[in-house]
Amino acid sequence: MKTAVVTGASAGIGLAIAERFVRAGWRVALIARGAERLADAKRQLEAQGGTVLILPADVADAAAVNAAADRIVSQFGGIDAWINNAMSTVVAPAWDITPDEYARVTATTYLSQVYGTLAALRVMRPARRGAIVQVSSGLAFRSAPLQAAYCGAKAGVGGFTDSLRAELIAERSPVTLSVIYLPGVNTPQPTWARNKTGHAQVIPDPLFDPRLCAEAVYSAVCNPQREIWVGRSTWMMALAQRLAPGFADRKAAGMRQAQLGEPMAPRDGNLVEPGSGPARIDGPSTERAHRVRHEFLTRSQVDALKVGALAGLFLAGAAARTALARLSHRSRF
Repeated sequence: MKTAVVTGASAGIGLAIAERFVRAGWRVALIARGAERLADAKRQLEAQGGTVLILPADVADAAAVNAAADRIVSQFGGIDAWINNAMSTVVAPAWDITPDEYARVTATTYLSQVYGTLAALRVMRPARRGAIVQVSSGLAFRSAPLQAAYCGAKAGVGGFTDSLRAELIAERSPVTLSVIYLPGVNTPQPTWARNKTGHAQVIPDPLFDPRLCAEAVYSAVCNPQREIWVGRSTWMMALAQRLAPGFADRKAAGMRQAQLGEPMAPRDGNLVEPGSGPARIDGPSTERAHRVRHEFLTRSQVDALKVGALAGLFLAGAAARTALARLSHRSRF
């Protein structure tokens, strides 16, 4: 039986990922800070027939992540897949986020992926097998207002992973690396994130079911791809950023107001300490969430879309030039 490790696994996308691997007959090891919610997640997954190991740990602590990896190997004999999913954020204008808050978001959202990857490689490189999946976001390449700390941390994940991938290729390692870029997802995160705006956080449409993200992660382990882009909004943002970045900036500026819901008091949230509440996959906006299960593209498919978009622009330009030339010719007579 194979073993998958999932960080940030006690709720939301992480719990959906763990559930997907349990359904496929894998053992799962769940890493998160909140022991009580981890125990709840374990009960839910075992009720579905899963073999589950829970490891309360702060993924921003490299020593704790390494200790978790050692425990997993001791109990299960090895690690076949490691999914770096943990994150945190501060919803606020960039100038209202403190240096300590930037540091904490960077530690839990970026450095946690570094520490998890290094812990996985310590096991996978000698065994010459394994898949590592980084859960990132479309906001890594098209940032949004009120999310400066999170967007910066997610952007760092791609740079680290690309460098590491080249090193693994150079040593002819069979260990695979994949980055999953996610759209807006209906998870509990907006209900417990640190929020300094004075308004409830709203994730704008289109909003997607966490199980779509889990399906993309499982696909990346079973059929490794360099990158997978989930949801139409992710590849639309990427195309806009590549083809018309100024236009993309203005569109992103419009997202500021769209993220602000009903008035509420500022909330400290789960930035430093784990939030309370049960282990659950879905957030508060289930009625808006698209329940598709296979709306994701690989990097090669996205590149083909870019080529098609560029070709369309070229053909449109050529057609416009031809039409202008004909009008100019006619005006002479």
